[in-house]
Amino acid sequence: MGVLQEIGTVDYVGSAVAAIGIPLLVALLICYVGGVVSAFASTVGILGALVPLAVPLLGQGTLGPIAMIAALSVSSAIVDVSPFSTTGALLVANVRGMERDVFYRRLLAYGGVIVLAGPLAAWAVLVAPGWLS
Repeated sequence: MGVLQEIGTVDYVGSAVAAIGIPLLVALLICYVGGVVSAFASTVGILGALVPLAVPLLGQGTLGPIAMIAALSVSSAIVDVSPFSTTGALLVANVRGMERDVFYRRLLAYGGVIVLAGPLAAWAVLVAPGWLS
């Protein structure tokens, strides 16, 4: 994450997403960025980089900050079952009663579904209704 910040990737993604101009869509995209990147990296590190991305969006006042940060946190944490994350790798390393390759493939498929559905569900429950504004 430090390398991405150093070379300006985080700023680039932030400005590209903010240029869209539709706050609910931007919130959804930020949740997906958090989910996809967190499937391969530390959730805490991702949150440290993505919360500043959400600040300009939250400064507009159209979305509730609690809802956005909560959705971003859920989107980033729910994907920790990916076999590429620390938790998923520990699960694969300690599998018992099943072939490791079979378990890896199943966890990979499950992680893929969670990466696709998790951020959308977090956004739909926490941000879209606007009840945490």
